[in-house]
Amino acid sequence: MPPIPYARHQFPPVVIQHAIWLYPRFTLSYRDVEDLLAERGLEVSYETVRRWVLKFGPAIARRLRQQRPKPSPRWHLDEMEILSANPEW
Repeated sequence: MPPIPYARHQFPPVVIQHAIWLYPRFTLSYRDVEDLLAERGLEVSYETVRRWVLKFGPAIARRLRQQRPKPSPRWHLDEMEILSANPEW
């Protein structure tokens, strides 16, 4: 899969990826993400964050889904507790 093109954007890809990660991970609003970036000295409008999420969010989610390991049909039981109907046991 080709890399996600971040060309023609003022901010480095790391900042864009961090803003996109903050929005769904902590269920924040675009203005909340704007405030968090402002605390780190980055002046980004909430509208810019919204555009980044709409533009780059689906591509990042697709990559994460592809990197996720495939589920196995085999299940492993870590612990087991046997409850008895007889309280004396």
